[in-house]
This record gives sequence, C-alpha cells and structure tokens, in this order.
Amino acid sequence: MAGRLKREIKQKRPFSSVQEEVVLSIMRTADQVVVPMNEVLRAANLSPSQYNVLRILRGAGEDGLPCGEITERMVRRDPDLTRLLDRLETANLVSRTRDTKDRRIIRASITDEGLFLLDSLDEPVEASIRRTLAHMPVARLKALLELLEEVRG
Repeated sequence: MAGRLKREIKQKRPFSSVQEEVVLSIMRTADQVVVPMNEVLRAANLSPSQYNVLRILRGAGEDGLPCGEITERMVRRDPDLTRLLDRLETANLVSRTRDTKDRRIIRASITDEGLFLLDSLDEPVEASIRRTLAHMPVARLKALLELLEEVRG
C-alpha cells in the first residue's frame, strides 16, 4: 500500500517527509469520500457548507444560534458565514433575528422549509456515506476514527 499516493498523483520525487505524505493522503482521501455526498447535495442546490449550517441549526432547535457559535461548530470553517447565511435566507431555509437580550448578536434559525429539505436529504446522504465506506469493516473504521481523532488531538 505504501507509495500508492505517489502513484495516484504521479509524483516523481519522494515526499519531503512522512508527515507531508500523510497530510496529502488525508486531503486526497477527504476529497474522494465526499464526492458522492456532494452530488446528493448539488441536486438539492446546496453546498457542503450550507448543508452543515442547516444541520447545525436543526440540532440547535427553535432558539437557533448566534452566528459565532455556528462558525465554531462547522466541520469545515467558512470564512464568510454572513454570505452563506444570506444565500440560505434568500432560499427561505433560515431566518435571522436580533437577540432580545443583546441587540449586537444575530441569531440564525432553521425554517420549516429548511427542516423539510434536511428531512428529504437525510436518507440519501446517509446512503451515499454508507456506500462510500462499505468496503471497510466496522472494526477498521473505528480504528481509523481513533487515528483521525489523534491527529486532530
């Protein structure tokens, strides 16, 4: 298995370090495993970041969340959450209001349309994830999860 990334990306010279090879392998793998899920989202006119925000807001319940907290919870940080929320609000998937206690804080909440869209995507997204990793036994997936958590540690 070692050296497979080098062949896949047609790299002629050795990697400068095993750490470089690991980082590039993680990036390449991440790109490949999200493609099927991204196709499901694209059909619903959502980007992965928009989908992530909708899931965060669904989990937050009726009160929603301040924008800063949404940013903290995102899987991949989006440098322009305001524009992302603008698009979701234009599509009537989220609403924004000023906090009643501190008017400087903007709270975002998922709308009924947003909830309906997420509900319709739950099964297709989950199915695409299962298909992507179906070739790996659960024990190996758990081991991989532990290694990835250690990397983030």
